[in-house]
Amino acid sequence: MPNQAPAQRGDEVFDVVNEHDEVIGHATRREVHARGLRHRAVHVLVFDAQGRVFLQKRSMAKDSAPGCWDSSCSGHLDAGEDYIPAARRELVEEIGLHITGLHLLTPVLRSEACADTGNEFVWVYRLQSEGPFVLNPAEIERGEWFAPGEVTRRIAEHPAEYARSFRYLWAKFCAL
Repeated sequence: MPNQAPAQRGDEVFDVVNEHDEVIGHATRREVHARGLRHRAVHVLVFDAQGRVFLQKRSMAKDSAPGCWDSSCSGHLDAGEDYIPAARRELVEEIGLHITGLHLLTPVLRSEACADTGNEFVWVYRLQSEGPFVLNPAEIERGEWFAPGEVTRRIAEHPAEYARSFRYLWAKFCAL
């Protein structure tokens, strides 16, 4: 069963980083977001054998982009955490997916911190899995499989239904 903790806590501590993604301090989630400090995040795109991508519809309890479609899973790095362990942790916390050596996270792109990512340096990983997924209701309202072209079309037609960072990262992913 995934972690049933709240969708986010304002007292979580993140690494604050400089323009080179080097740790320069620590601050709470609340302070990082209020002050627009650079920090770190991961996104994982889970694809099935047919090439469809699993997207989550974010819970209305989320502090950013509530009710919007987003990557299969995503989240901030905790203070002192590296990108791959954070991606593995988020997979468990959000969609209940424990990955082993047979399931490899493939890094597909790195994004600089910018307004479109909420001032986050982001690593995006790709994973192939059929699930099963156990969605954390504090994090996710529901999830669905989509053909990549359908995601691109839907973002173009209804951009407000998708988290800003996901729209930005999806465009970069599709351009690879």
